[in-house]
Amino acid sequence: MIYNLFIYLYVSAVRMAALFSEKVSKMVAGQKKTFSVLEQHIDPKAKYIWFHAASLGEFEQGRPLIEEIRRRFPEYKILQTFFSPSGYEVRKDYKGADVVCYLPLDTPGNARRFVEKAHPCMAFFIKYEFWKNYLTELHERQIPVYSVSSIFRPEQIFFKWYGGGYREVLKCFTHLFVQNQESVDLLKTIGVTETSISGDTRFDRVLDICSQAKVLSLVERFKGDRLTMVAGSSWAPDEDIFIPYFNAHPEVKLVIAPHVIDESHLKEITGKVKGKVVRYSQATEENVAEADCLIIDCFGLLSSIYRYGEIAYIGGGFGVSIHNTLEAAVYGIPVIFGPNNKKFMEAQGLKQCKGGFEIQGASDFNELMDRFREDRQFLQLSGENAGNYVKKNAGALEKILETIRL
Repeated sequence: MIYNLFIYLYVSAVRMAALFSEKVSKMVAGQKKTFSVLEQHIDPKAKYIWFHAASLGEFEQGRPLIEEIRRRFPEYKILQTFFSPSGYEVRKDYKGADVVCYLPLDTPGNARRFVEKAHPCMAFFIKYEFWKNYLTELHERQIPVYSVSSIFRPEQIFFKWYGGGYREVLKCFTHLFVQNQESVDLLKTIGVTETSISGDTRFDRVLDICSQAKVLSLVERFKGDRLTMVAGSSWAPDEDIFIPYFNAHPEVKLVIAPHVIDESHLKEITGKVKGKVVRYSQATEENVAEADCLIIDCFGLLSSIYRYGEIAYIGGGFGVSIHNTLEAAVYGIPVIFGPNNKKFMEAQGLKQCKGGFEIQGASDFNELMDRFREDRQFLQLSGENAGNYVKKNAGALEKILETIRL
């Protein structure tokens, strides 16, 4: 009852926010179309497996499972839903799914109507998706539902004295595929025992991406034979740390793929760099070779660009949290990131194996970069540690497929 009251208040807040935010407005508009999308595209005679991801990061986490199921079991169709525009707008034309749409907010009516129209035979919720009404609806209809690559911590509401209602939500899952033993142990304390440690499907995903990495001749031309660092998903506080170092060391090349690609941010970055800057969209074979800094002003290339670096810097660690470290580590290069990384098991693993390095500020960064430049054996060993960490932790996909019944 309290949960549903909160959801209805949240619906009102979202509609109000849509008046002022283009992103929220897209989400609200997309959710309004969901039921007509289902009516037009769902084949009532087909068997659908439903995958839900909050946004793009969670989608990429679940993608190896989607594509392997599609390969092994072509008789099933795939329904992919998103909550955030950051996922839907980028992957609305994803060829691995038969139907892609937004998931309406978790009211009892929306949940009932959605499940009736989609009629999935199985559902997968990726990582942190615990929508009470949707899960209850699936459970009551005896539709198997799985949580994939989830991770649990003592501070989550499920383990608080006041979290009784939320604990019941977890019991709607047929099985929870979690990342570590701590999650299994915590869930056991609240009576949730249908669990197994599968690890994180992102390790499988980045290995797959690495095997299909694009050849980018302009980036290769930019790099030449110079030591290169690729800064991925950077924000202004990150750029304030690493750009001064490259201004002082023009012998090292810098690729920046900022998290926010808009004109004001691109101009801000250009203003901070003392050397010659070229944007990827304006690069030619001639001007890119002479540049000191290459700015990636488009989406979809970063996972392939990491292959051209000897060092990676992952942004976000001086803000809310770091972005994807595994996309870089898979290429066998060391990764550097800021202090806000504690909730990411892979960041802790990379630090432990000495393939990832946490910095507190510019002085740490400068010291580390000096060592990478001057001690190539240390650079090589750090990169090998990062690459081996990814390989050793792959295999979540097979563990999941061995457990589910198709």
